[in-house]
Parts: sequence; C-alpha cells; structure tokens
Amino acid sequence: MNVVLWVIAAVLAVAFLASGVMKVVQPKEKLIASGMGWAASFSSGAVKAIGALEILAAIGLILPAVTGIAPVLVPLAAVGLVLVMIGAIVVHARRGETPMAGANVVLLILAAIVAWGRFGPYAF
Repeated sequence: MNVVLWVIAAVLAVAFLASGVMKVVQPKEKLIASGMGWAASFSSGAVKAIGALEILAAIGLILPAVTGIAPVLVPLAAVGLVLVMIGAIVVHARRGETPMAGANVVLLILAAIVAWGRFGPYAF
C-alpha cells in the first residue's frame, strides 16, 4: 500500500504542478482562450493564487516525505487539494461543465486516499 500511495502522490504532484505553473505563468485571458472558461469568473490575482496553492500542494505531497523533514505535511497537502477540488467541483457544476467536474471528482478521490493513508495506517 505504501507504493500505491507514493504512486498516487506522484501522479497528483505532477498534475497539480503542471496545472499550477500554467495558472501562475499565463495571463488570465490566455487561460480562458485555452478552455479554462471558469477563469472568467475570477480575478487575475485569484487565478494566480489558485495556481500557487496547487504548486505548493504538489511540492508538499513529495518533498517532506523524501527529505524526512515534517512528513506530516504530506497528508496536510492532500487535504488542501481535497478542499481545492471541492471548490473546483462547485465552480464547474455551477457553470454546467460536467466533464471538468468529473475530472475534479477523480482528483479529489485520489487526494483523499493519500490523506487517509498518510494520516492513518500508512503514515511515515
């Protein structure tokens, strides 16, 4: 199970690092044009803040466990991603973007598995 949790954490870290960097680096208008219509409902600062949170969570899923420094941050980062995904599901559901909400549900479940495993029976 430890290996499964590492794999899930790595997949989440890669996905959220890529997504977060994209939100931080690209202007809001370019994000909207590339299919992230939800960004129109938020200020540029809010979009960048969401991206920064995703980057920090991606780092928090891997770095504390690898270094052995404050490994409790791993499940906390996973809980943070669960909260971000709840917000994303609400936004996409309100906008009628069902496929995007579905992807967010999958990411939420994966993050919840990591949080459960690392807080519970498979803690570091």
